[in-house]
Amino acid sequence: MISIPILLSFILTLTVLITSLAGTANSIMLGTKKKTSRLVFAHFMIGATHNRKSASEYDEDMRIAKSLGIDAFALNIGTDPYTKQQLELAYESAAQNLMKVFISFDFNWWQTDRTTEIGHTIARFAARPAQLMVDNKVFVSTFAGDGLDVAALRIAAGVPIFFAPNFHPAFGTDTTSVDGLFNWMAWPHNGGNKAPTRHSNISVADGDQVYINVLAGRAYVAPVSPWFFTHFGPEVPYSKNWIFPSDLLWYNRWHEILTMRPRFIEIVTWNDYGESHYTGPLHSPHTDDGASKWVNDMPHDGWLEMAKPFIAAFKAGASSPDKYITSDRLIYWYRPALRNQNCDVTDTCVAPAVNSSGNYFLGRPDGWQSVHDSVFVVALLRSPALVQINSGGRLYHYNAPAGAFAQAVPMHPGDQSFSVYRNGKTILEGTSLKQIINGCVCGLYNFNAYGKTSANRPIIRNSSALFNVSIAVGSLPPTLKSSLQPDGLISFSHGLQVQTCEAIPSLRSLAHPPSTSSTNNMPTEQTCITSNLWGALSTVYAISSTSSI
Repeated sequence: MISIPILLSFILTLTVLITSLAGTANSIMLGTKKKTSRLVFAHFMIGATHNRKSASEYDEDMRIAKSLGIDAFALNIGTDPYTKQQLELAYESAAQNLMKVFISFDFNWWQTDRTTEIGHTIARFAARPAQLMVDNKVFVSTFAGDGLDVAALRIAAGVPIFFAPNFHPAFGTDTTSVDGLFNWMAWPHNGGNKAPTRHSNISVADGDQVYINVLAGRAYVAPVSPWFFTHFGPEVPYSKNWIFPSDLLWYNRWHEILTMRPRFIEIVTWNDYGESHYTGPLHSPHTDDGASKWVNDMPHDGWLEMAKPFIAAFKAGASSPDKYITSDRLIYWYRPALRNQNCDVTDTCVAPAVNSSGNYFLGRPDGWQSVHDSVFVVALLRSPALVQINSGGRLYHYNAPAGAFAQAVPMHPGDQSFSVYRNGKTILEGTSLKQIINGCVCGLYNFNAYGKTSANRPIIRNSSALFNVSIAVGSLPPTLKSSLQPDGLISFSHGLQVQTCEAIPSLRSLAHPPSTSSTNNMPTEQTCITSNLWGALSTVYAISSTSSI
């Protein structure tokens, strides 16, 4: 006599297989694609969104990701009481927005001996329309989890799974039973989860090669991340304070991805604000773990705009994003203060804290010497143009070719303005809403990035249409301002040593209106300096002027 559990397992397996082959217009299963199909994921922290009450609160995330070419969210989950409810909402929203999702079990919270519970969680969502299927199997991943019994997990799940965990070959973990592997280390490091040193500098590409060699032809989930900075002090029990050098990492890494051509890539992350590698909008509903002190007024929207043509090129198997650039755009980012600024009197990380993890350092974040005081700019151009950057009254300009091109110029306190000229006319211009200051942002060592994007729209001058536009990881044309919501600011004041900052978004409307003329305002080069920052190939011209653009 067949037992009920075996019968249910058979029915669930059959349901998953039927669903994966259905291919209906409303639910296209990615698992029916050829094995060579390349997919893009984004790591999504469910722990940050436990305040969401309905599936509709996930809709905007799904729509934005889908519009950029992201295929699925990797839903990072712990063992909290709200986890299953939030998974229900995320799966429902994904189905309504024709997106895919899959579960990534975070072994900061899960234990490797809980294979039965993990398997049952996989089974619960396996037949959902939004579940990502790869090779007709339920796609499953992890953060860490070395030592997990993969054979026992497959039995507990009761359905075919495509298992691509974040196991670490360097630990000696047995990886023979996995279908692929996800590499979390998207930043250069020293081999010990800290910034590189003179004696130990491991690039992301070095890590790629370790995984590729171990996988021997199986699927590699390659990481791509724009930034890393975390600065939790003794005001929380998870104190940690370090940085990985990022600078132009986002741009350079995408080029590595196009050359490497892995089967899958995963953006790290969509919404991990605590480590500053979020790429999704600030206003996306989430709670506050205390990171709002360095996240408020620091949008990263421009990074996803920069990634869009690279994503299209990756999926097409192209080696360059240039043919996928559909309009002129300028993306820029920078830190809000110089790295040598002394904030010891007011910073939150100058007092001792519990440091069992070894990740807490007093004062400036560990690795601070590895970053450069620069404004980073990526031009996405349909044809060549002249780019001008005004950093605190110091003007720089350079010739940018058609396609994607990155540059870095020295940053100076003050307003940050950007212009793009072609054939004697201004095609893009704007002033960032975020100044670089000669001081400490809210009393902190804030090594987060401010970044936005600018696109090819008509130049608007002296008009309120330019107001309420944020340009931090910035871009031209500017994108709409994204600000933290009240829940995302709830812990803003915890540990803060100054009274000059409030838990409210505070970006200025506009630093200075652009000039009133679209012609005859191209710079005259006076001093030519060669830029050798991070492989930039162009010549940067410094203009001895203190006037704004």
